[in-house]
Amino acid sequence: MFYVREKISDAVEVIVEIHDDNVFCTCPGCGCEVEINLAELFSDDEGDLYGTTVYCQKCSGSRLEGRYE
Repeated sequence: MFYVREKISDAVEVIVEIHDDNVFCTCPGCGCEVEINLAELFSDDEGDLYGTTVYCQKCSGSRLEGRYE
């Protein structure tokens, strides 16, 4: 089991299990929330959590067409 742990204060700590339906990031193009499938994202064995960015569908389309927002 993988999880995220965040200490909010000396008395409060939050632990959340990571599943295929609760991983999200922020699109670097527009700032909207993007749901991530980690297995799919890292299926090529080349990714890393620190150097990977994921664009939303709209911004991805714009980047592919050469129109950067």
